[in-house]
Amino acid sequence: MKLAILALAAGSAAAFAPAMNKGPSTALNMAFESELGVQPPLGFFDPLGMLEDADQERFDRLRYVEIKHGRICQLAFLGNIITRAGVHLPGDIDYSGTSFDSIPDGWAAVGAMPEAGLLQIIAFVGLLELFVMKDVTGEGEFVGDFRNGSLDFGWDTFDEETKLQKRAIELNNGRAAQFGILGLMVHEQLGGSIPLVGEM
Repeated sequence: MKLAILALAAGSAAAFAPAMNKGPSTALNMAFESELGVQPPLGFFDPLGMLEDADQERFDRLRYVEIKHGRICQLAFLGNIITRAGVHLPGDIDYSGTSFDSIPDGWAAVGAMPEAGLLQIIAFVGLLELFVMKDVTGEGEFVGDFRNGSLDFGWDTFDEETKLQKRAIELNNGRAAQFGILGLMVHEQLGGSIPLVGEM
């Protein structure tokens, strides 16, 4: 376990190491430097070179994955904080009387949860992935727009500048949540205590 944490820490440290100077960007990379999410202090940040010689389709695919993972991590981070604060669903998780309160927080919940419950969660996530969380109708205005003509919540009343601002906020919150949940998972394995979260 300690070796895995050490490898994870080394890998994350490598993400912040200065990249080798490879020369000028290609014309395609220059096109991506004006995309949503390219902002100070990092600007266009592609340390792994995933957009080298990439076309718009490749960029859109990577942006879709980034938005999806950001949304999942926002839910995971908030769920982790809420359950650690002692807020659990009322009632029982199964017919044998196992209460939601008796399930531990974090990774320990996976081992303590009844197997049928874990399979139901996996099946539900698969259902969402395959049939719900995608642009089914083709009406999406941008990559990651899953409203499908039914959910609006006032989006169409915003001007273009406000729409771009809200999309940038979601993108940045998703990026922060990805680091946040990674940090919580690492600290859980290391043990100890974190302010506002408590004992890990």
